[in-house]
Amino acid sequence: MADIPTARPRSSAARVCTILGFVFAVLALFLSPLIFGVLGVILGVVGAVLGDKPLGWYAAAASVVGAILGALLTAAILNS
Repeated sequence: MADIPTARPRSSAARVCTILGFVFAVLALFLSPLIFGVLGVILGVVGAVLGDKPLGWYAAAASVVGAILGALLTAAILNS
């Protein structure tokens, strides 16, 4: 019987997408929550699909949290 791999091997492209997902999560918090939040989620999911499983999903979740907190922070600053 042939060995069937259960997960893709992690590539450098997957790691780059995951790291950029985390960077965009931080940028979503401070600069533009909508743009960087969406880009961070996309890059996190792409990183997870390419093989960086746990960290890619964490980057996507961090981007969602960063976008929500960034929107709340922006609303608080503009309404004060």
